[in-house]
Amino acid sequence: MAGRVTAVSSNGTYAFSKPNRPSITLLAGLGVEGDVHAGETIRHQFRMTYEPDLPNLRQVHLMHEELFDELALKGYDVSAGRLGENITTRDVDLLGLPTGTLLRLGAEAVVEVTGLRNPCAKINDFRQGLLGEMFAIDPVSGDFTFRSGVMAVVRHGGPVRPYDAVEIELPPAPHRPLERV
Repeated sequence: MAGRVTAVSSNGTYAFSKPNRPSITLLAGLGVEGDVHAGETIRHQFRMTYEPDLPNLRQVHLMHEELFDELALKGYDVSAGRLGENITTRDVDLLGLPTGTLLRLGAEAVVEVTGLRNPCAKINDFRQGLLGEMFAIDPVSGDFTFRSGVMAVVRHGGPVRPYDAVEIELPPAPHRPLERV
C-alpha cells in the first residue's frame, strides 16, 4: 500500500485554512516548522485552555484528497489546506490505518498516526452544512467515525513536498483502530 503527497500547507497564525506551500519541514517531536500547531504540548486553541500540559498528539494533520472529490459531488468546493490540514494525500486509506502506523513522507520525514481528527464546528462557517459530511455511519454496525483526516506526531524530521511518496509501515498486531484525539 503506497500513495503520494498532493499538497502541503502551514500557517503561523490561528486561522481555519492553511495556505499551500511548495514544501514544509517537519521537526521531530514538534510538528510543522512555523505552523501555529507545532509544539511538544497541546497547541489547539480551545484545548490549550483546559489541557495545556498534555502531549501534543496533533502535531501534523493529514487529509485524504479523495474526500474533496466526494464533497464536490455534493456541491462543496473544498481543496487542499482549506480544512486546516498540513499534508494532503492521495491513494492512502488514512482513515483505515491503525493507531501507531508510521508514514514515511518523501526521503526523510516519518510521522506516527495518533488518531482521528475531531471535526470542528467552524467547518460550517467555512461551508454551511459541511460539518455533517465529516461523519460517516457504518450501515451494518451503526458505529460512526470521523472523516476529516488523521493526526500524527513527527518521529523523524525532514522536508515534505507535493509528489513525495507516502510509504506505510503498520505497527505490530494486534492493531488498534483509530480513535478521536
